Amino acid sequence: MTFRVLVTDKVALSGLYPIVDDDDFEVTSVDDSSTDEFATALSETQALIVRSATRVTRDLIERGSHLRAIGRAGVGVDNVDISAASDRGIAVFNAPGGNTIAAVELTMALLISVARKIPAAEASVRAGEWERASFEGVELRGKTLGLIGAGRIGGEVAIRCQAFGMSVIVYDPYLTQQRADELNCELVHLDDVLDVADFISIHVPLTEETRGIVGEKAFRRMKPTAFVVNASRGGVVDEPALAAALANGEIAGAALDVFETEPLPDDSPLRSAPNLVLTPHLGASTAEAQEGVATEVAEKIRALLVDGDGSGAINAGALR
Repeated sequence: MTFRVLVTDKVALSGLYPIVDDDDFEVTSVDDSSTDEFATALSETQALIVRSATRVTRDLIERGSHLRAIGRAGVGVDNVDISAASDRGIAVFNAPGGNTIAAVELTMALLISVARKIPAAEASVRAGEWERASFEGVELRGKTLGLIGAGRIGGEVAIRCQAFGMSVIVYDPYLTQQRADELNCELVHLDDVLDVADFISIHVPLTEETRGIVGEKAFRRMKPTAFVVNASRGGVVDEPALAAALANGEIAGAALDVFETEPLPDDSPLRSAPNLVLTPHLGASTAEAQEGVATEVAEKIRALLVDGDGSGAINAGALR
């Protein structure tokens, strides 16, 4: 039997070698999911692989009458209706490991950029200025990093920040004391992170519990010298509250790579907020990460379709 796989959202085809190089698979790439070409291919495919641009809704899933697997080439699956997939007995896979280092390194870049005011300084030089006194920053050395979430990415950020001479405290209700000890981090309450940390870096999924976890009350608890970085998921930071906190000097600065609505709306208050570094969701945007997540999800889809192994599905417990 030949398994048909539909790939969209410019997933790195070079990373799909586990299925591309297998004669049991026929891979079709259609980068625009709104086209008739995509709809026709979807109706005939056993597996769909997407990144974040395509909304895999209940309607889309119903139109994929032969679908057995949906692969998200990345970590977050908030663009996939997992309940609808489970109702149809369709396995949903993600790729949590493939872009870890890319996300970690971007977090470090954002931390340094906001601490040293690099984007604003670069723009100033390009404008013909030489205002060194305007861009005095702060060092990471000797500061306290507060992590909200210390899973795969947060843990790696902790290791790198310690190499910069930072101490690390963590709020993560799912982190064991043993793992905290391995990371040389102190487990604390969320309020302690907000009260004590000089830099706060967020590494949590978007859930009902985490939506707006850093909002108006949180900003009021932070030091006026604190910086906030979010490269996890849009929605965990209350964006209007952040813009207000920056405008009012409640915190010193922030850096965001993810947003509640993407692309960022023209009228977002973040666009005019001071001391704020904005990047367009670049966490997984390295050549290595794009190949890595593609390979990881391709391997899981092959295991399901060829070997009947769906143990890697995030909805494995809900499949009938």
